[in-house]
Amino acid sequence: VQLQASGGGLVQAGDSLRLSCAASGRTFSSYAVGWFRQAAGKDREFVASISWSGRGAYYEESVKGRFTISRDNAKNTVWLQMNSLKPEDTAVYYCAAAISEYSNSEDYEYWGQGTQVTVSS
Repeated sequence: VQLQASGGGLVQAGDSLRLSCAASGRTFSSYAVGWFRQAAGKDREFVASISWSGRGAYYEESVKGRFTISRDNAKNTVWLQMNSLKPEDTAVYYCAAAISEYSNSEDYEYWGQGTQVTVSS
């Protein structure tokens, strides 16, 4: 599975962005997908994950109610809708695929390149 993340940019606090994770490979629908982020000088952290079917979605506490993860297996795409963005959401965001919707980045087998999200105050 190859993943390509996109949709990052520079926005102001309170704005919204939608990140996309496009996948190639016929087995994509068998994988859970997670979004992680890494701010400058910090460790990579879990943001959200979604099960292979899309029925299960999990969020890091600080993004609950603001971010929504979704997927369309027919389009081989997972999205991360980010609303009410805050400066502390600034980071490089990565999508990754795993056999289950883990929150630990070490459990993810496939990774896309990152997309930068910068939120100004």
